[in-house]
Amino acid sequence: MKPTIYITRKIPEKALQLLKRHCVVTMWEEEEVPVPRKILMEKIRTADGLYCMLTDTIDRELLEVAPHLKVIGNLAVGFNNIDIEAANELGIMVTNTPGVLTEATADLTFALLMATARRIPEASEFVRTGEWKSWAPMLLTGQDVFGATIGIIGMGRIGTAVARRAKGFTMKILYHNRSRNIETENELGATYVELEDLLTQSDFVVILAPYTEETKNLIAKRELSLMKNTAILINVARGGMVNEADLYDALKSKKIWAAGLDVFEEEPVTLDHPLLSLPNLVVLPHIGSASINTRITMSEVAATNLLQALSGEIPDNLVNKETLIN
Repeated sequence: MKPTIYITRKIPEKALQLLKRHCVVTMWEEEEVPVPRKILMEKIRTADGLYCMLTDTIDRELLEVAPHLKVIGNLAVGFNNIDIEAANELGIMVTNTPGVLTEATADLTFALLMATARRIPEASEFVRTGEWKSWAPMLLTGQDVFGATIGIIGMGRIGTAVARRAKGFTMKILYHNRSRNIETENELGATYVELEDLLTQSDFVVILAPYTEETKNLIAKRELSLMKNTAILINVARGGMVNEADLYDALKSKKIWAAGLDVFEEEPVTLDHPLLSLPNLVVLPHIGSASINTRITMSEVAATNLLQALSGEIPDNLVNKETLIN
């Protein structure tokens, strides 16, 4: 009997065919609409493998009604949408897709940094709405990127890739991490500093750390108060790492100059969210890894992880190695 896999969103055809060659596959056919909880609850009951998205909440309630489930393949690097403790207790392997999205996410991070600094979305709208009447010396002026100081919170693969891009702009690179990244220091001249020093010295504060209980609300009122009033905050990690009410107050009062967000605490963000009313905020719909090649590769890696687990192998990208002990 072939193992059964349920996929919670329409995925690229190549990855789908890879799974179909070895498994019985059922897929929620919508591309933009998430699978309803009721349907996911029904489908997971008989699944040997679950192929899910970072927008799917895979909690204990779901896992406890899935007696056959052996592996979860998460189409993301992060996995805070999955109850890892419950998965460990139930012996369910959890996998992710690290590495393949590093460069695409770094590209997007730096693009968001530059768009925010130079007010690109605002300037585009200025032209499209007919407000461009003449040239003026200080019209839509922004902040310099070249030669500025960037402070990177989280110097992992993506943080290092962003630092390489910053180096090309002759930026001074500061970083804060759980442990020092000596290799990046030697390669790029990055300087390890405590978080408070990073906040007070940086022109651009870029969040690229993983989301954990320790990093929840990492940037809140106190941290924002330490930043320069010309500073820009960029978050391409997870929304819950920035206190959105405090960020609104800091942007509204011009305590900091601007922010660029690819992520929100609740996604999709509602149109009445106070942050969306601010002109000094650039927002994106969580597209950090959204290049065509990267997303196709991610989908294939997630599929391979599932197939490895279901064939009795240890997946290349196993998150919870505790299940091997149990």
